[in-house]
Amino acid sequence: MRVYLPSTIPALARVVAAGELGPAPLTGFAVTPALIEWYVSGDNEELEYVALTEAARASLRMLAADRKDGVEVAARRVVIAAEVPDETVKAGADLEERARVRVLEPIPMRLVASVHVDDADAVADVEAAIAALPAADGGDDDAQFVVDGAEDHELLWYATQEIPDLLT
Repeated sequence: MRVYLPSTIPALARVVAAGELGPAPLTGFAVTPALIEWYVSGDNEELEYVALTEAARASLRMLAADRKDGVEVAARRVVIAAEVPDETVKAGADLEERARVRVLEPIPMRLVASVHVDDADAVADVEAAIAALPAADGGDDDAQFVVDGAEDHELLWYATQEIPDLLT
């Protein structure tokens, strides 16, 4: 099963250094039965895009949490795509997002298929979205519009052999 895992540039560097994503359980996003039921008119490619977008939203929250903790982190959303055995993935009705899953085992780097990262052109909008998250969470429609603006930027696709270039 293809699972999209939210990350940041520093977290991606830690994954590369460790040789795996972990410890488990990991929160990811995938094409789940609930997502298929909700998005009945979508084909598999569209459903994969929805899961990727959900992971990018989670990456934005990771960036905001790092900033709140005083960690200096580039304002670029990162999503790691991995092909994991179906039996290691749990989706359930108790999970809020329709695409959210739990990966029950660490994911070795050999299962990583690609990495998706914001282009440098997105940085200003991602910065604005990070700043607007608290107000958006409080129900401010204008702030939510700013947060949604980060999604106007498509994440770029990188092959696994290109990961070291992202970390320099």
